[in-house]
Amino acid sequence: MDALRGLALLGIFIANIPGFNFLSEPVGTGPYFTSLDNNVRFLDHMLLEGKFYSIFSFLFGWGIALQIQRREENQLKAISFARRRLFFMLVLGLSHIVFLWIGDIVAFYAMLGFVLLAIRKWKDRTLFITAILLILSPVLLYYIKMIWPPASAPQQLLNDTGIWVDSRLNNINSLEEWKLFLANMNYFDLIKTNIAGFFWRFSDLFFQSRISKVLGMFILGFLMGRKGRYKTILKNYRLLSIIALAGLLVGLPANYMMSNMVMKDQGEYYGLKLMGWHRTIAYAIGVAPQALAYMALFFLLAASGIGKFVVKVLAPVGKMAFTNYILQSLVATIFFLPFGLNMMGKLGAAYGALLATSVFLFQIIVSRIWLNYFQYGPVEWLWRSATYKKWQSFTKRKQEEKTENHPVVTY
Repeated sequence: MDALRGLALLGIFIANIPGFNFLSEPVGTGPYFTSLDNNVRFLDHMLLEGKFYSIFSFLFGWGIALQIQRREENQLKAISFARRRLFFMLVLGLSHIVFLWIGDIVAFYAMLGFVLLAIRKWKDRTLFITAILLILSPVLLYYIKMIWPPASAPQQLLNDTGIWVDSRLNNINSLEEWKLFLANMNYFDLIKTNIAGFFWRFSDLFFQSRISKVLGMFILGFLMGRKGRYKTILKNYRLLSIIALAGLLVGLPANYMMSNMVMKDQGEYYGLKLMGWHRTIAYAIGVAPQALAYMALFFLLAASGIGKFVVKVLAPVGKMAFTNYILQSLVATIFFLPFGLNMMGKLGAAYGALLATSVFLFQIIVSRIWLNYFQYGPVEWLWRSATYKKWQSFTKRKQEEKTENHPVVTY
């Protein structure tokens, strides 16, 4: 789980780079744009976009199931612990939004985590059907918004609130004023614009029907962890092979079509046009199966000799996933924004992917060194201490190194 979570971090970071970059135009000029950028963008949409946050979502639900299972003797205590854990996860996620980046997903996960806890007692069959319906529901939801404008009221309210807050905090009332503000912002300005950006972020999450997409994957992951089902599935190489093959056969063509539509999009998606609906259909059909295929392939690889080495390399990054996720935001903020290296809008997709990969390789090294001396990443330690309402031991003791032989659910 830690290794797969670590790999997902890389995919998410590559997919997030354009957001950190504030690159409004897909192609630009200068030394850091290349003829490869359009191809990289196409592959990003086809192979990465949506798939790795889906993997993260699946692992999150799996982790919730394990947390509850480990406290079977006292379910009331287990749920109280899980809720407290989610609450402090929400606090940390909101802090991430305000002080670093509005694209945070942690706070959103925490909110939906409470929903997962509320339905945890549903029968397996009911949960599975619910998950499939949730994953496919954006198709219907998008169509409803196309034909009935009042259905867009939640995201419109959030968007209008963000505009109002931005006007009051930053005196921004037009796109040109926003671009000028962005080009000259200091860190305090970033905090102010992130407060307004919170509303824009959740407006977009509503528009994309991300609630149903993520909750659906939460449930599938929860079913994987429930009753120790994963112990059987991970040993069933035939089943994993079928999932991988079927997922790729369905996912790759659908995501190829989706990527084509994204590259040609001239405002159709957010304009609730027919092409936007077709793009939503391709996304709903293709993303979850391809994400499941990636996971199945990873589990199959992990059983091989080279796979065990890969797992060993990636596991420390995943064990410190929360810390590394925040660190990625910190590095990107410093790299792109005016009060840092001021590379905003100057980096094409190819160099953006190279930047993300380089940072991730650095995190592999640092995470392994860090965990030689400490039990947790700094953010995990803070989160764990708040959850247990007691400062946890931070440094690694020799005895703990010898006895710590169980999987650790960190994020």
